Amino acid sequence: MPPKRNPLKLNKLQLRTLALVQVLAGDERACELDEATGEVTIKHLPHAHGDHVHIGAFSISARNASGLENPAVWTALSRKGFVRVGLADAITLTPMGLSYDTGLSEQLVQESDH
Repeated sequence: MPPKRNPLKLNKLQLRTLALVQVLAGDERACELDEATGEVTIKHLPHAHGDHVHIGAFSISARNASGLENPAVWTALSRKGFVRVGLADAITLTPMGLSYDTGLSEQLVQESDH
């Protein structure tokens, strides 16, 4: 039997937000890897300007990135063990958060034209 998609029952906003943060975690300029724990700390979350948000080399619709500024999303992701919320904008993704298959990354990200 194939593994169940979204076994921890994240809602759509939580899934989109986790997928975007996973993409952001791949940008070495925006994060720090703790090799001992496998966690990645994102120093600053990007903010929308106009109708989009830049995440690394990608441009994301601001509507799809709305969870980045929603405290309830971070509370839920933290409670499920995907992230730890730090001071200011710092978010630490746990190994579980980095490896969870959201199935959305390819749908949400587009190469930026600027």
